Amino acid sequence: MTNRDTSTDTFFHVYDTTLRDGAQQEGLTLSVHDKLVIARHLDDLGVDFVEGGWPGAIPKDTEFFRLAATELDLRTATLTAFGATRKAGVAAADDPQVRALLDSLAPVVTLVAKSDIRHVEKALRTTGAENLAMVRDTVVFLRGEGRRVFVDAEHFFDGYLADSAYALEVLETAIEAGAEIVALCDTNGGMLPAPLADVVHAARTRVGAHLGIHCHNDTGCAVANTLAAVDAGAVHVQGTLNGYGERTGNANLLTIVADLELKLGRRALPAGRLAEATRIAHAVSEITNVPPYSRQPYVGASAFAHKAGLHASAIKVDPDLYQHTDPTTVGNDMRMLISDMAGRASIELKGRELGFDLAGDRDVLARVTDRVKALEAAGYTFDAADASFELLLREEIDGTRLTFFEVESWRAITESRPGGEAISEATVKLVAGGTRQVAIGEGNGPVNALDHALRQALQPIYPELDKFNLVDFKVRILDAARGTDAVTRVLIETSDSGTTWTTVGVGANIVEASWQALCDGLIYGLLRHGAKRC
Repeated sequence: MTNRDTSTDTFFHVYDTTLRDGAQQEGLTLSVHDKLVIARHLDDLGVDFVEGGWPGAIPKDTEFFRLAATELDLRTATLTAFGATRKAGVAAADDPQVRALLDSLAPVVTLVAKSDIRHVEKALRTTGAENLAMVRDTVVFLRGEGRRVFVDAEHFFDGYLADSAYALEVLETAIEAGAEIVALCDTNGGMLPAPLADVVHAARTRVGAHLGIHCHNDTGCAVANTLAAVDAGAVHVQGTLNGYGERTGNANLLTIVADLELKLGRRALPAGRLAEATRIAHAVSEITNVPPYSRQPYVGASAFAHKAGLHASAIKVDPDLYQHTDPTTVGNDMRMLISDMAGRASIELKGRELGFDLAGDRDVLARVTDRVKALEAAGYTFDAADASFELLLREEIDGTRLTFFEVESWRAITESRPGGEAISEATVKLVAGGTRQVAIGEGNGPVNALDHALRQALQPIYPELDKFNLVDFKVRILDAARGTDAVTRVLIETSDSGTTWTTVGVGANIVEASWQALCDGLIYGLLRHGAKRC
């Protein structure tokens, strides 16, 4: 799908590279499952292309594309495989990594090509002529195999400054061979907006083709450079969610699309999708286990936060006096106090997404908002835990906590002996189906043991539990400065093979927090499957 620019009626691409370039951030590691989940979030945001990784070069990425072929049902985005041009002296059809791009089954392939003659000679150790042949041959081969092809002109701006004629010749070669887009890459991130725009304009004038822009943030100008490139004629923007990426990161795609739509009047996403930006930014932060940056433009918790005093007084009269845009356009909310709390607009938006219209019931909206604020102040997060939020919402609407069992007590112990493995055992006592159940479970750690014991107690009454599997488990220590006395937050993702849902628990220790999330995960699953409350 291609988004439309309402002002010029020409196509415009939003291309996300979180799963590849973003994953190169120091300390950020994504499992194949993480990548699949993030890809779905990106599709919800409405980007045109999701770059899944480098199949053939990275085994994890090869596995991602294998699973994506059957497990990803993207509504808006097109999956893209990243790779390099053929090696010097090797035919494109005989290059294993080029073949791996075809085997990925991705309909679009993005090739990285050297456009700086110094890199060609020193890094590739080949000639400028052979590098051009490598670009031409690989694009022609992939096009002949039915793939759409984009080309990332690596180190283009440095290359242009060193030898503009050769850098432009690389672009022309790619375009003549059939590349649909050639993205100009500020790979080292050293450019500033004005000179970058001049180079983009010169390239656009020379090659007369659809150009893209790919910026890194080493000068702190990645977003500004991207917007300058668009102003100079680029019609394809690349970036990552939350600005993830190596060194100082990539251009933050969320900031870019918000600036394009809200400041420049240029449609970057399908109608209504920009309102998902805050939710998705925070949800992906939980998946990556990288704490969300509260001061991130548009979607940060502090982006529309105001202290009491002059700002607060003015905002009571007119919020626009101290806000550059309406925060609800990006799914965020104005806050009058410094905290990480959600506001009414966010609650209403999330409720609508889950099928509950809260706009007509101010009392429920106020109660839910107040409760979410209190819970988030205590360490909970609902941006990435839709299931826990829906259970909370239903409780406030119905006036009673939805449950399928009543817990009497639980405990977990871990025994370790010298020279042997630690063994965990859990005991759960509860009432379900009108009967008292006592179950003991063993597992790989106390949380796994509790999961086994809870299921043993409930499965005789709720056979639906056989369909549920715990697929992800994430722990975050809050207020880490307090050391071992810090509060713990746990996110648990559960699947029934068709869908997944996430629940959150917070406690003084990891076991207590995990127990909350485990129980909510099973309760939500039973609700989804229409189990009868006993």
